[in-house]
Amino acid sequence: MTAGIPDSSVDTSKPHPARVYDWLLGGKDNYPVDQEVAEKLPAEARANAARNRAFMHRASAWLARQGVDQFLDIGTGIPTAPNLHQIVQSVAPGARVVYADNDPIVLRHAEALLVSSPEGATDYIHADVRQPETILERAAGVIDFTRPVALSLIALMHFLPDDQDPYGLTRRLVGALPAGSYLVLSHGTADQHPELRQETESAYRKGAISLRMRTREEVEPFFAGLELVEPGLVTAPEWHQAEPAPVYERSGFYVGVARVP
Repeated sequence: MTAGIPDSSVDTSKPHPARVYDWLLGGKDNYPVDQEVAEKLPAEARANAARNRAFMHRASAWLARQGVDQFLDIGTGIPTAPNLHQIVQSVAPGARVVYADNDPIVLRHAEALLVSSPEGATDYIHADVRQPETILERAAGVIDFTRPVALSLIALMHFLPDDQDPYGLTRRLVGALPAGSYLVLSHGTADQHPELRQETESAYRKGAISLRMRTREEVEPFFAGLELVEPGLVTAPEWHQAEPAPVYERSGFYVGVARVP
């Protein structure tokens, strides 16, 4: 069972990607329907979720050190400390962070846990990435879109099939950002785990969750028109800045950070 008080707005009869991901990260804010999907995933899924989360930590801290102090994180997921705002506000205490997710359970936890530093601000929007205008309009109450913003789409776009235009949605969001902003994106792939593809897709399909893992060539268009920072579009464990090159690990995610010119 999930921790906390049951919420009638949370549909506990259907699994949700945010709660499946919470289970993979060792969280307790999920339901039996979510656990059922997660337990059918390959054992490697837990390690891949942790690698993806570690990338988010590194990229967010690096951006804060570059002077970026506004963050829009869509597809937030259930808060798992340290959260993005804790990472960036430890570097830039005045940073402003807006989270968005479409699962009501995320809102419930966000209200309790996403507490800003006194100098900065955090806010939470209950909205879907397929509602980009709604997200942008509401985020403008906290974020100044005349100054650089870091847009995070972490482990999100692989839940959108091609007919929902994930590339177009990304372009609409990025198009609202001023020059000097950044896109931080991670995306599920089977390139390095081809033997696990069928098992992974089957688990999500049985849970009625759309999953569209993409190849490196299919992830590249998300960064169209942007300037990828080093080391470019790589797997999650390979994305490092000042740290030494990591020991090679297979990964289920491609990741990248790109600047809006």
